[in-house]
Amino acid sequence: MDRFQELSAFIAVVEAGGFSAAARRIGSTQSAISKAIGALEKRLGVVLFNRSTRSVTLTDQGQRYFDRTKPLLDEIGAADNELTSSTLDISGRMRIAAPSTFGRLHVLPLIPGLLSRHPGLKVELLLSDAARDMVEDRIDLTIRVGTVNEPDAVVRRIGSTSLVCVGSRRYFELKGTPKTPADLVDHNCLVYEGMVESTHWPFTGPEGPFNVPVRGNFSSNSVDAIRTGVLAGVGIGMFTRASLAEELAHPDVVTILNDFVTGTRDVSVVWPQRRFISARVHRVTDYFVQALSPRL
Repeated sequence: MDRFQELSAFIAVVEAGGFSAAARRIGSTQSAISKAIGALEKRLGVVLFNRSTRSVTLTDQGQRYFDRTKPLLDEIGAADNELTSSTLDISGRMRIAAPSTFGRLHVLPLIPGLLSRHPGLKVELLLSDAARDMVEDRIDLTIRVGTVNEPDAVVRRIGSTSLVCVGSRRYFELKGTPKTPADLVDHNCLVYEGMVESTHWPFTGPEGPFNVPVRGNFSSNSVDAIRTGVLAGVGIGMFTRASLAEELAHPDVVTILNDFVTGTRDVSVVWPQRRFISARVHRVTDYFVQALSPRL
């Protein structure tokens, strides 16, 4: 059995999560997949999978081998596609991650256009406000809002979105409107725990940047939860402008302290640093850079 067949079977088992699922995925048989994995493990002299009656998971050696070989196989597939397809189209699975609210408002509406442009793609969109481990979760690319603190990641900046401090008209009618950041000490500030400055909101004054400690009766690790609380009149929140979208045009939503809120957050496409980057990742990245820029 040649190495390409062994590698194809190995990648299929990892991505499908099992031998029988891998066989269905690539149109083979479970016995053929098992034989290919056995031959590969014998040739390498290592065990690639932990096998049980319920699951098949990668060993540490298997994970390292997957991280090195998956981009190679993708590159071979991309080279084949470029020679056999007159449209230079891309195909295969793309596992894409994005923050929940930003993803729902800005990434999800772009997915139909991406699939229309590349009918051979199969997109798995993961929406979460927690930053996911791209290698461990086998994510092809992720869209991040804010600073990317991953030395082993490749970052392509799309643009930036400004910060806004927001409350409902009903809240301000009851509690009054802060005139300076210091006035926030007397207000109910809803804390988004996913923001670096979650309890110390960033502002800019005549002497430069400064932070104001805030507190309130509601906090969450979800932008949507804080957004709902603010719109319901519970308190004041600080968001990226892209997280509010249409709400900012609503007459019941009021931005405050505009002269003091000057910060921005970068929006970037990020993918794991690898020796070989597939044409699929490059093409999808180009699509999002072009399509997201006007939305920021």
